[in-house]
Amino acid sequence: METSNEHHLAGQFCDAILQVEDIQFPIHRIILSDCSPYFQALFVHQINTDKVFHITLVSPDIMEIIIDFTYNRSVTVTKDNVHELMVAADMLNIIGIIQACSSFISEHLCLQNCIGIWKFTDICPCYELRCNALHYIMVHFDRVINFKEYLQLSVHDLTEILGKDELNVKNERTLFDVILRWIAHIPKEREEHMAKLLSQVRLAKTSIEYIENVVMTNELVKFNPKCQEIVNHSFRIMLSLTKHIPKPLTSCLSDTPARPRLPNSVIWVSGGRKENYVSCEIEVYDHLVDRWFYIGDKLKDPRAHHGTVFLDGYVYFVGGSKSMESLDSVVRLDLRTHDWKDMLYMHQRRCKLSLTVLNGFIYALGGYDGNSSLSTVERYCPKTNQWTLIAPMLKGRRSASCATLDGKIYICGGLTRRNSTRTAECYDPETNQWTLINRMGSSRSEHRVVAYNNQIYAIGGLRNVHPLKCVETYMPETDSWSDLCPMCIPRRNFCLEVIEDQFYVVGGTNFRTKSYHAEVYDPQTNSWFFISDSSMSYNGMSSCVVSGIPNMIDFSYPRNDLPDFEKRSAWHDA
Repeated sequence: METSNEHHLAGQFCDAILQVEDIQFPIHRIILSDCSPYFQALFVHQINTDKVFHITLVSPDIMEIIIDFTYNRSVTVTKDNVHELMVAADMLNIIGIIQACSSFISEHLCLQNCIGIWKFTDICPCYELRCNALHYIMVHFDRVINFKEYLQLSVHDLTEILGKDELNVKNERTLFDVILRWIAHIPKEREEHMAKLLSQVRLAKTSIEYIENVVMTNELVKFNPKCQEIVNHSFRIMLSLTKHIPKPLTSCLSDTPARPRLPNSVIWVSGGRKENYVSCEIEVYDHLVDRWFYIGDKLKDPRAHHGTVFLDGYVYFVGGSKSMESLDSVVRLDLRTHDWKDMLYMHQRRCKLSLTVLNGFIYALGGYDGNSSLSTVERYCPKTNQWTLIAPMLKGRRSASCATLDGKIYICGGLTRRNSTRTAECYDPETNQWTLINRMGSSRSEHRVVAYNNQIYAIGGLRNVHPLKCVETYMPETDSWSDLCPMCIPRRNFCLEVIEDQFYVVGGTNFRTKSYHAEVYDPQTNSWFFISDSSMSYNGMSSCVVSGIPNMIDFSYPRNDLPDFEKRSAWHDA
């Protein structure tokens, strides 16, 4: 290919000329034909004794880029040329350039342009780009509607968006306002579409009071028979859900007005030890339907007391133990393809480690190597698949817990030798230094720590031989800890994750029994409440939150399997 390009640049052995406006490009037909079915057909079927082939609808600058690609198989895509280049590549059927443009545009999706790019794929079809743009709209819809592109959507496009299970909305009520705002932009043309759009809102996920006081009092609904029919249908479903009135023909919760949308985030719980074996199971919690369920994917190797993080479409499983041996191995699961891959081993074996993500890197802190508690810390770069040792902690810790906040890592408690500790420290990646912070109110090990709302929360764990249910929070600004409402159940070695401003706790033990009961903390009310029980309760499980992936349907509770009736009020918007 390099020799052919040299001949091309020197104008040697060229057997045809592409004429674009008043510019001529000497080329080798075999090179262009190999890259594009369009050129194959052009050169085979067009009889031209002068060997000059006229190309229209493409500028000379873009054609030069395309010809360079056919010789070099590389292309430089910029913001200035990407749209024109992609349209030309689509017309000339040059897949390599289309893919390069699609990747470039996907990387530059934002709130202002995602709808425009989605509509651009109507003109220039590209399945991957269309899916990426629509997924971006689904995930960020609550902010996308603040930009003018949203007001320019057609009724067909807006109906398609509102009807998607994947649409990420915390409250169905917001969609009614979205519809009214879209109609108000061109009211004379759009008012007739009210019923079509309203049919896509999951009204049965709101409340009877909201429908009566807001929806039914709106002029566009009040005097529209089709809208009234939609509202009445939603009422019937809501009554059947709350009063258990039989609905023989269809499942209430799979019916559109009551059908829960897919979650943007789910909790993964994996591995752990039960009696005499280590588990490979992965259980997922779908908070929008309050259901735990096993997924088809299982751990590549059984692990307990390991660390788990989600990063850039992959779930990483790090360290831990198998049988009685501490592990230094790392595996990751590609959530798009469901394929497992072994990654580079850590520098040290670590079970009962602390794991977190900061600025695109994975940090493995402390743990137990089979002999002692570790103070060493290493950082993993996914791009290079390399682990690097960084500054060690001031104290060796195992069965500790860590979280990231404001660009720093906080690690609290753990076993320093044989006893639980109150100490905590903070790592600054800019200085590569650890600093002790104020001690917790209670010594803890086998507990969990999470960052939320500019605070660090330390929950449960073990103090000497006593399982804890106490909770305390750390304020970095004042370097102080304060107590909060305790959990309902004392726990050690449990899992803790945050979704949509609520803390989910599952599993763990209190020595006498393993807990299948899961509970949730609401920081706004400083209170705990129970949710449905998990099926897993292994010692040393690990968890993470998986969010924002295009194929979330693979890891959500099947909507068509939902029961006819559900007692839990949490399924309805507050």
